Amino acid sequence: MATNPIPTSFRRRTLLAAAAGGAALLAVPLRAFAETSDATGTPESTETSEATASGLPLLAPLPPGAPDRTLFAPLEQRFAGYLAILPAMTNDIDETTNPGFMGGGWWRSPNAPYNARVQEHVYTLSWFHANQRPWNPYAGNAALAGRLDAALGHYLGLQHDDGSWPEYSRNEHSLPATGFGLGYLAKTLANLRQSDALPQRRTEIERALRAGMSWLLDPANGIWRTPVQWTNQVAAGLAGATLALRLQPDAALAARLTERIDFLAEHGQSPAGFFYDPTGMDINYNFEVMLPELAEIYLLTGNRAVLGMARRFTEWFGYNLLREPDGSGWLTYYAMSARTSVAYYDNAIPDPDRTNLNSAFVPDLPQLGAFLTSREDRAAARAAWAAEPGPAPGLAKQDTSPRIIAHAPYAETLPSNAEKKRAIAALPYLRQPEFAQVRRDTVVKQDYLYVRRPGLYFGAFFGTRPTSTVRSGPGFLWHPVVGTIVHAQQSDTGCWSTLLPNGNPDGRSNLVAEYQIGDREWNGKFLSPGDAPVRVHYGLPDSRITTELTLTRDSVIRSVRATSTATEQIPLVLQPQDAVTFADGTPVAYGANAAARTDGLTIRRGGTVITISWDSVRPATVTSTSRTYLRDARRRVHTLRVPHDGRIEVRITLS
Repeated sequence: MATNPIPTSFRRRTLLAAAAGGAALLAVPLRAFAETSDATGTPESTETSEATASGLPLLAPLPPGAPDRTLFAPLEQRFAGYLAILPAMTNDIDETTNPGFMGGGWWRSPNAPYNARVQEHVYTLSWFHANQRPWNPYAGNAALAGRLDAALGHYLGLQHDDGSWPEYSRNEHSLPATGFGLGYLAKTLANLRQSDALPQRRTEIERALRAGMSWLLDPANGIWRTPVQWTNQVAAGLAGATLALRLQPDAALAARLTERIDFLAEHGQSPAGFFYDPTGMDINYNFEVMLPELAEIYLLTGNRAVLGMARRFTEWFGYNLLREPDGSGWLTYYAMSARTSVAYYDNAIPDPDRTNLNSAFVPDLPQLGAFLTSREDRAAARAAWAAEPGPAPGLAKQDTSPRIIAHAPYAETLPSNAEKKRAIAALPYLRQPEFAQVRRDTVVKQDYLYVRRPGLYFGAFFGTRPTSTVRSGPGFLWHPVVGTIVHAQQSDTGCWSTLLPNGNPDGRSNLVAEYQIGDREWNGKFLSPGDAPVRVHYGLPDSRITTELTLTRDSVIRSVRATSTATEQIPLVLQPQDAVTFADGTPVAYGANAAARTDGLTIRRGGTVITISWDSVRPATVTSTSRTYLRDARRRVHTLRVPHDGRIEVRITLS
């Protein structure tokens, strides 16, 4: 029996790494691991035969009233939803057609026997088997061990000879299946060592991890192009390899790992500051997946190159999250997100929170605390959760990411309310009343324009769209008193664009742009504050639509020329208390549609007046949408459309 198993409630001071027969302990940085309450009681025996997937005992259901909210320590409340589904998920393991396949549809699609990602919940089963808690009746459970054994057998059997795993077809050599799998299998191995369970499987996992790392870290395997694409998947593999090598040291693989981390730092991050995914920015994958994986690497290694990546990303992120002045949260510049559609973040996010591990950077990078839930708000949310009546509910199928509890044992270093407030105040557009810059990526040929003037903050994207999801052109307009006024979406009907007669927006193309400030050529660097307007000339490559964009100290002007009739489209963010009228007096009710023949629209929000005017009387409509932002759902998108004959000038003035 191993005398020094790895505790999966990781300690702050050390990560204990032991082989099956016992091994020297490996120290890690002090900040790495959380202080958690000690387990109580003695586990029942986990001795079990190397189970086959035939005739496996079922895992008993939870007793009435479980999971009991009052039994969970605050940092472990995240486990409650997983405990609630554990019997059903475990008993769904196939015993006949595909023995060991976790085929209940709990995690990942396609729910197919060849998809190795479906099996990632072996970590979840192993955690509940290994860890005693007053609320966990399954620690040391023989039925759980038997079904975990079968699931591991199926999982390891999917590995290719080169060390990779498949996802979408049996013969695929998948980066995400291998990258994320390394982390889950390494943590599963730690759990099995802790409980001294399944010795044969432990040996097999060690072999599988070594082969998987050899594949992932091989510079010739096709992953390590320049720039590195799908960086969140690569970072997940590097994080998994980092932990795996602490469990079973290998000097050659460790050297290769360090070299690959440095390669990712050099080639996986845009000069603009975002992480390539695949060749552009994605709010969700950058902030919710990539950055937490980097945080795990940093916790385990203290690698300064990783900290540098986080610092550059934090600075970039500060241009793209729009703080609502009432403190309710952030709207994101998600029209330029390459893959997903996370349009906002509430100021306080309760468990489970996929960004939680990002707090590992806060002691060294306090600026990141602006975007995280404060520790006071998190404590209040956890106290409220514990006080709710009845047992904790289970998670819905497919919404059961094992990452939540795989990251849970690490320490939290969330900012205080005061620290978060200071970090927010330091954001570029809140700290500086004036700036204008293009953050340029010449590798993938993309320009990100940000202009701050006393009365507005504006952002736009030009150049090569990384995916068809991205919408080019103007992206947002924000006011320091009333918050976001215009917010582009990723759809043809919701982007800030000029529409052709067939409904296609110019934002669905690679818009080519030239920039000027005053009478000087744009040089792509920070420019001194001043009264000179920022001008952007951009258009479709075939010139069917060309636009002159002018940004003054308190207005945005778009002068559009099209070779056919067209329609101006502006996605407005309205709130229930706004007083909105067309220039002819026609009212526009919140949540309703309206139409008028007129030459403008006025929005009054508190003492601020936003005037949208166009150069002549034309028919115009405002259409309410179902798109709302933030938990209170008070901010709703209403789309203004103004048809024209091919020439129009639209001015938005803020006063």
